Amino acid sequence: MSEDMEAVDVIVVGAGLAGIACAYRLALAGRSVVLVERGSTVGSKNVSGGRLYTYALEAVEPGLTRAAPFERAVVREQIVMMDDDRSMTVSLAGPPAPAEDLPASVTVLRSRFDAWFADRAEAAGVMVATGIRVDSLVIEDGRVVGIMAGGEEMRAGVVVAADGVNSFLAREAGLVGELSSHAVGVGIKEVIALDPATIEDRFGVGPGEGAATLMLGCTAGVHGGAFLYTNAGSVSLGIVASPDQVTASGTTTHGMLQALKAHPAVRPLIAGGTTIEYSAHLVREDGWRGVPKRLTREGFLVTGEAAGFVLNLGYTVRGMDLALVSGVAAAEAIVAGGDLEAAYQAALDRSGLPETMRAADGYADLMGIERLYRTYPGLVLDVAQSLFIVDAHPPRRLRTQVRAAMRAHHVPLRAVVRDGLVAVRSI
Repeated sequence: MSEDMEAVDVIVVGAGLAGIACAYRLALAGRSVVLVERGSTVGSKNVSGGRLYTYALEAVEPGLTRAAPFERAVVREQIVMMDDDRSMTVSLAGPPAPAEDLPASVTVLRSRFDAWFADRAEAAGVMVATGIRVDSLVIEDGRVVGIMAGGEEMRAGVVVAADGVNSFLAREAGLVGELSSHAVGVGIKEVIALDPATIEDRFGVGPGEGAATLMLGCTAGVHGGAFLYTNAGSVSLGIVASPDQVTASGTTTHGMLQALKAHPAVRPLIAGGTTIEYSAHLVREDGWRGVPKRLTREGFLVTGEAAGFVLNLGYTVRGMDLALVSGVAAAEAIVAGGDLEAAYQAALDRSGLPETMRAADGYADLMGIERLYRTYPGLVLDVAQSLFIVDAHPPRRLRTQVRAAMRAHHVPLRAVVRDGLVAVRSI
């Protein structure tokens, strides 16, 4: 690193959405900022399913959505329940009411989107340094005063850790412990190229419009699920599953994804496509319970997924919007000065992020019901299928059909009641 980079107001480590948002807002506020990224280019190692809620981009800077290189505006929501060869889809068509003529959510490809976002930050005055691996923090008299990278020291008034799900900087700062395998899912994703007109025909959307699909029952009984998002000229298809359970099951996430691609519900949607990208990523699954009690120490702050700001609600997954919002809050706290922890908590409270995560805290219990993945998809499909069987025999009451399905899947009524109570309490 050159000498003119050795003393700046803020060093941000990690050029994901949280890191870029933080650096961008700090530069707009007149602070000198260096954004350090391990990847050779910004976005080269950033992975997500690919859905971004635009309110968060507008929180970074009003009007930013209109300039952003997003793929499609989401106008169709789909949830698919499946077993080995059957599926049932709940589809909600029609976009939510737009705010100021902006789509509520869009799909993005991170390599393209993050590079654009970093360019915006650089134009605002952020110094972007790629291909640099940070080795450790520099701590003097209990205060973080910089970083060590490649044997060189770089000093700053504040260091921001935006280094992702398994933040070693947050651990070194003493804010978090070792990440438990129970707190994460392992996700893999393929981007599959398809003609735009083919995508629009298969998903029932128009030009520039897209669909977001989440799937349950496709992980061989392992805690997890799948997603399928439409891009301009491709689809993003992926699976997220518990690493502990994947290992115990004797299968692999790659095997699950290949089986999903061959499933009758998915195969026609990707037929004729070509895989152009394959990636893997750890995903936080513990919600508010995984957010550390303190997010700062003197001269140091943690944000984005490194701080646990991710929500998996089953019907939607929120990571990118919370990353952007927390990055903005981090910048506001640094600009405010004074007690960094108090300023950061106040900025987060203004953003509504903690309230949002606390409101969804019970979903961790709901998503922890193992029968959601092993038993209920097949049971529900059995009952649904029985409704459409017409033969010479009188139809059985729905109650009788449900009981028959429960017996077939070895699910006693008390178990259903117990799981139902957990679900009610969770939501």
